[in-house]
Amino acid sequence: MPIIERPNGAQITPELKSKLTRVSYPTLGHFHERGFVEPEIRSHLPGSKILGRAVTVQIPGLDSSLMHRAVALLEPGDVLVVSTGGDRRHAPVGEVVAHAVKVAGGAAIVIDGVMTDLNEVTRIGLPVFARGTSVLTTKLLGVNQGGVNIPVSIGGVAVCAGDIILADDNGVLALPASDAEIIIDEALESDANENMLIRKLDEGTPLPDVTIANRALSPHLGVAADHVH
Repeated sequence: MPIIERPNGAQITPELKSKLTRVSYPTLGHFHERGFVEPEIRSHLPGSKILGRAVTVQIPGLDSSLMHRAVALLEPGDVLVVSTGGDRRHAPVGEVVAHAVKVAGGAAIVIDGVMTDLNEVTRIGLPVFARGTSVLTTKLLGVNQGGVNIPVSIGGVAVCAGDIILADDNGVLALPASDAEIIIDEALESDANENMLIRKLDEGTPLPDVTIANRALSPHLGVAADHVH
C-alpha cells in the first residue's frame, strides 16, 4: 500500500485560540471526557503550556524517514504528533529533529514513544511530550508504510490532522475544534469562579458546600438511624 500524504488541517480560528490561551487545561476535564492522552506521555520540558494545530504522522516503528517529511509541512504554531505504531524502544526525536521543528516555528512534538538527546533538546527549548527516553534511535530506511496527516492513535486517543493539541505539565489533550467550541465558555466561567471558591474555603465553608457535591448527593443521602440500646 503506498504511503499517504495529505494536506494540513484547518487552522484554529482566532476567537477560539484566544479563549483557549486563557483557560486552565485541567478545567476542561470537568466538562469533557474524550481526547485525554494516557498520562505516561509527559512533558520533558517542565513549565511548557502548548496550544497548536496537529500535524500527524504514522511511522513504521524503527524507520523515521516519513517523519522528516512531516516536519517540512509544519507551519508556525503547529504541533507534530507522531505515532510509532507501538514501538517504545526506538527514539525518532532527538537534537536534529527538534532543531528542525524549532526552526519551522513548531510549538511542540507529541510522540507515542520515546525521545533521545534529552539535554540537547532541552537546550533548544522545544517542548517534547513522550513516554520516556532511549539511547536507541530510529533509522532512515525508506520503508513503504505509514502516512502524513492521516488519523493516528496517540496514548489511546485518535488524533486527526487539524485537531487542537493542548499540553502542559499535567498531560496532553487532543480535541477537534467542534468539541473545544462546545466546552470552552463553560470552562472559562469555571476558572473565573475559582477564586470565589477558594475564598469560601478560607472562610471555613466545608468543601461539599462550596462545590455542588452536597447538591449532587442529596437524593442519595439517608438520615442516620438512631443508635439502638
